[in-house]
Parts: sequence; C-alpha cells; structure tokens
Amino acid sequence: MKKTLALICILLLILVVIIAINFKNIEKEKNEIVKFNLTYEEYNTDNLNGLDITTLINKAINNNEKYSISKNEHGYYVDDGMNSIKIYVTMNMNDKTYEMERINSVGMNSFIEYFGDVKFECTDVKYHEKTGRISELIFKSQDQ
Repeated sequence: MKKTLALICILLLILVVIIAINFKNIEKEKNEIVKFNLTYEEYNTDNLNGLDITTLINKAINNNEKYSISKNEHGYYVDDGMNSIKIYVTMNMNDKTYEMERINSVGMNSFIEYFGDVKFECTDVKYHEKTGRISELIFKSQDQ
C-alpha cells in the first residue's frame, strides 16, 4: 500500500514538473515572438527614409536566410506560413509596388542614392496566423 502511494506521488510529481517545463517553454516562445515582432514593428510609422527601408530589407533577408526560406523561380522568397518576411515598397512617382528582392537585386546603394531622402510610411503589417510572427510590411513613398 505504501509503495503504491509512493509511486502515485512520484508520478504526480513528475507530471507537475513536465507541465511546468512545458508552460515555461510556451511563455519563453511567446516572449521571443513579441521581441522579434518589436524589431520590425518599430518601422510601423510614417516617418521613415530610404536608409530605414534598406535596413529593414536587410533584416528581412537575413531572417529569411536564417530560416532557409525557399525562393520561387523568379528569385522571390516564398511565404512559408511561419517565419518568412516580405517587404513591399510602393513608389508614388509611378504607383508601382516593388518587392524587397527586386530592390536588393538592383542594389541597396542605388536605392539609397535615389531614395535616401524620400519619406516613406508603413501602410500595412501582416502576421503569420500559425506563429503570430510578422509576415509582411508594406510601405508607400510620400509625395516626392
């Protein structure tokens, strides 16, 4: 009888420890997502310049490379539903939207040279449903 009671107590203790560890891991993951999102959400403003946009594009590319996000046949990152990030920039002068990969392929220095002093505003932020991480940021140049 004492052995059975001791065994039940040990099993309950192990179960409580497992639940506590899982809870701690879930909270840690949530905090990491919040911290991750904050590094991108600071760009959700209307007072950015071309240098800010290139910095953000570099962050997004580094993120996509870190998580081995695949690219399509045109060289654009494919949304993986979890960790991928896309940046879109709409230019007022021609009302065209450019993906971050296009801007990167033309050259960040060229973008800074021509659009470094242009003001941009973030018009939309989207999140992955599964992870809650930022998935897209959309910017538009202000009057040039």
